[in-house]
Amino acid sequence: MVPKLDPAIHELASGPNYGVLATLMPGGWPQTSVVWVDSDGEHLLVNTEVHRQKFQNISRDDRVSVVVWDHDRPDREGEVRGRVVDTLTGSDAREHIDRLSQKYAGAPYGIPIKSERVILLIEPVHQVPPRT
Repeated sequence: MVPKLDPAIHELASGPNYGVLATLMPGGWPQTSVVWVDSDGEHLLVNTEVHRQKFQNISRDDRVSVVVWDHDRPDREGEVRGRVVDTLTGSDAREHIDRLSQKYAGAPYGIPIKSERVILLIEPVHQVPPRT
């Protein structure tokens, strides 16, 4: 049975709190990226572009780890180890990056898109909720 996303992690991911996404390179070495995160209550969501290393890595090996920390209290963080179980592209991904940009920067996403936006839906396998 796959656990539902812990409510405290969902809360962190729903706020303007950054995350670190770890993926696996072809040789097995970890690759990490600071990312904007989101949650639909069941999955963690990360928006990227298909040409980026993190997407290339999950296309080959769907196992990831994400740590999300509280902007106001950086010693309070939650971790999700899981799998990318789906990806969404097209207008859904474009609208999502604009929503994330509003959350983090207060404006629509203004960086030119080099390839195609994609949302990674991360299903938790193991979770470490934040300490209160």
